[in-house]
Amino acid sequence: MGRLARIGLLSVVALLPACSIGKRSLPVDPPPLADLEEPLDLRDEPRDEDARRDLPTGSFTGISVGAASDSLDALASDAGGLVVQAVVENSPGDLAGVELGDLVVEVRAGGRASNPRWPSEWRELELATSPGTRLEVVLDRAGAERTVAIVTVARARPAARENVERFREEERVGVVLRTASEVEARAAGLGPGGGAVVVGLSRASPWRAAGVRYGDLVRAIGGEAVAHPQVVLDAIRKTPADGGLELGIVRDGAQIDLQAGVSRRASELQEIDIPLLYSYSSDRGRSETSILFGLYRYESTPAAWRLRLLWFLEFSGGEADRLEVERSPGSPGADSAPSGDDAG
Repeated sequence: MGRLARIGLLSVVALLPACSIGKRSLPVDPPPLADLEEPLDLRDEPRDEDARRDLPTGSFTGISVGAASDSLDALASDAGGLVVQAVVENSPGDLAGVELGDLVVEVRAGGRASNPRWPSEWRELELATSPGTRLEVVLDRAGAERTVAIVTVARARPAARENVERFREEERVGVVLRTASEVEARAAGLGPGGGAVVVGLSRASPWRAAGVRYGDLVRAIGGEAVAHPQVVLDAIRKTPADGGLELGIVRDGAQIDLQAGVSRRASELQEIDIPLLYSYSSDRGRSETSILFGLYRYESTPAAWRLRLLWFLEFSGGEADRLEVERSPGSPGADSAPSGDDAG
């Protein structure tokens, strides 16, 4: 092998490690929205327990249900509906033969049939029926259907309070939702657990531009009652970018209809890399530029910057710990410091 060939081969071998220096794996999840605002006063649990205890208690079936999506058995059967999570001993549900793991597929009462999908719809049914009402409930048990009759009784005391949950949507709207308290949900005409309260918004959110405000309760979206915040999230996900959604809002007791848009994530160039010659990277407000083995190197953040030349000359600066003093031209003290009398 000739001398020049050996030099060329050695140069290639030397450059190979440099080509991978600084390389990072691509992120799997998008970064959090930098302008998503969540007011501190909306982070606490609603303080309305006294008001909740004064609400009418409705009837009692003795069974507690959860969304079928929370049950592996329900997903495997593809039956939908609600999964029975608890049955009170000697309650109407127990006497009717309801068992743990049963799926509530359909409910018939007063000649009307419904297919509840969310626990709030079951609770709404209990509140809407008077004691002594006969409910015909279609159950799916291990793939076999059966119908049982539950005769409701008066509820002796309020149901246990459910803590609120928070849900974040950062892809198309930039909104943080929480479940409504029982007081809030029932005031909006929904069952306990229904509704979605807006507790966070991106500054660039299309919902903010449409007039949605902190504390608004979304009771309907696209004409569908919001039986759980997931209903809102599903509607957002299914709406194409730059599309629109019809929102039914409850604000300070008044019902408001709004047309709100749906956006998309912005994209940006984050990295350029020409090994040894030039590199550029930008990530969440921090940027870095390097030219010719670092002969010139510039770094910046929203608060500071640093410039390095010839590897040993370095300059840096950034924001000070005070605000600039601005004076209008011609105003007293614009060109000179105040005298002792003026300062006094």
